[in-house]
Amino acid sequence: MTTPNTPPALTPDDFLPLQVRPDAHGITRPSRSYWQDAWARLRRNRRAMLSLWIIIALLSFALLGPLLWTVDPARQDIDQISQAPGADRSATIVAPYVAWNGTATAGFEGGSGLRLAAAANSQVVRLLWDAVPSAQGFRLYRNVFPVDGDMAFGLPIAEFPDGGAGFYEDRLDLRPDSYFYSLVALGDGRALSNRFEVLEVDVTRVITIDEVRARALVPPERALAEGDEVLLGLHPLGTDYLGRDMLSRLMAGARVSLFIGIVAPVLYVLLGVLYGSTAGFLGGRVDQWMMRFADFVVALPFLLFMILFQVVFGIGPGESGILPMLLALVVLAWPATARLVRGQILQIRQEAYISASRLLGAPNWYLVLRHMIPNTLGVILVTLTFAVPSAIFTEAFLSFIGMGVAPPTASWGSMSNEGLATMLTHPHELIFPALFISVTVLAFNLLGDGLRDALDARMRSLE
Repeated sequence: MTTPNTPPALTPDDFLPLQVRPDAHGITRPSRSYWQDAWARLRRNRRAMLSLWIIIALLSFALLGPLLWTVDPARQDIDQISQAPGADRSATIVAPYVAWNGTATAGFEGGSGLRLAAAANSQVVRLLWDAVPSAQGFRLYRNVFPVDGDMAFGLPIAEFPDGGAGFYEDRLDLRPDSYFYSLVALGDGRALSNRFEVLEVDVTRVITIDEVRARALVPPERALAEGDEVLLGLHPLGTDYLGRDMLSRLMAGARVSLFIGIVAPVLYVLLGVLYGSTAGFLGGRVDQWMMRFADFVVALPFLLFMILFQVVFGIGPGESGILPMLLALVVLAWPATARLVRGQILQIRQEAYISASRLLGAPNWYLVLRHMIPNTLGVILVTLTFAVPSAIFTEAFLSFIGMGVAPPTASWGSMSNEGLATMLTHPHELIFPALFISVTVLAFNLLGDGLRDALDARMRSLE
């Protein structure tokens, strides 16, 4: 018999393990680490994942693309200058050029006034005209636009001192297009009169057999004859104003732009992490002096230092200033990262596990490298993700104004600068590099937003 104050007697049966009932509820959610949980939340963000795949595609385009598309970005295709994507690239085989004596070929003997003496092609345009009474001479113009009432004849290509019958053959930079030739009679003092004739000429693309063989446009065993058609080199995204392949130049430009856009942020973010963590850990007056120096660096003008670094490295006009650009970004862009990391370190140094590590004898470098910096990786990754598009845009801007990557080295910024001159007539030369810059900057920004949400533990309470 036991009293109320006497504990019950224990038997061996009381120490047997409990039997789990079949219908008992267990732990259904597996345990996940911080990074596994962040990756799971990032995968649920469709915009961030799409941006991640776009970035992977851009890196593959820059690194693996040249292995698949082996066209030299510096090689010129003079027969296809400023060709838009999908433009006709067929050419008719003709005989090599021979000198002309001013006689019309068969089928072109008749007619009067300004007329063709033979079929016009990209090799030569041959013109004939009759004498004009009382004319003191002629001046021949060429234009790619119709002559309007203001008599905008275009480019003067030849002048003849008398008003007799004459002939002329034009071989100046002919392309498959419509040209308007104007023959204007000259009056007293060789002034333009109101007597002129305009002839519209459609130029077709031609090529010789020797050129076809030299460029390997057809298999060696294929027989060729005059009148056959061949296809010139393929340029999926067209060519620029010098006949260079746009696709290969975009790949070369991607390597330069992404190299600057990734290497520079990694360097100055790393510098900012080391500087900010040191200032936050030491604290006190050292922290105040270090942060005042960071404020001083923020006030320094970037363009001025860019110019100074170009002078120091001896970068002259027309030379690429990639190294001065990298140095200017690393020297001047780290304070923002240093401020963020310093704020995180000041918060983390008050945590209990830091005090426990101190009591266990952990040295300062161990506390910083093992506990503090790893706990700020979320902020560092987000900062790096947002720094990459900023660096890419900075490179594009400097190359656009001629202070960054200079031709013939390709970058998206320098290509945009080159395409600006032909924006109205050949917009693809500006659209493609500008599109790549925009897509890259947008993708990194959206990925940065997704990483910020995924790495912020406080966002879990909002899901």
